[in-house]
Amino acid sequence: MPKKMIQRLMPDHQTIKNNKHLKIFGALLHNANLWHLNRRSVSKAFAVGLFFAFIPVPFQMVLAAGFAIIVHANLPLSVALVWITNPLTMPAIFYACYLVGTWIIGVPTRKFAFEASWQWLVDSATTIGPAFILGCGTLAITFSLLGYVTINAFWRFSVTKEWKKRQTRRD
Repeated sequence: MPKKMIQRLMPDHQTIKNNKHLKIFGALLHNANLWHLNRRSVSKAFAVGLFFAFIPVPFQMVLAAGFAIIVHANLPLSVALVWITNPLTMPAIFYACYLVGTWIIGVPTRKFAFEASWQWLVDSATTIGPAFILGCGTLAITFSLLGYVTINAFWRFSVTKEWKKRQTRRD
């Protein structure tokens, strides 16, 4: 059952409530609905977490937490899913975003070498920026919807399977 598997993988809600970056949400974190594991909250959490994982801004976890509070998604899962884009996976994922953006706009890809400087960022905003931002938005929406639908369907399938098992045991 997905609920048991997710509960094993999820961080403790007290740890998240005490996170210094999430203190800005104050008493909103005490809403019990943010900590429940059910089909709706988990599906929403996947949508929120996957969406913000593809948004190239600092503090993705805080944005995911804020949106999870607004839509009553499972907070720990929303925040944890943002880490799909971590320092190891970020270059590949964001390069894929760039490629998707160039494909949508219909422009050829450009060779570039990342530099950790303000000047490189300013220069890139006009050259590769539009394709990158469009690709990030497109993949954020695509994977968000795909995650929501997939988890919702998997949860329903799992519950139906368990009900059938119970019914065959009774017969």
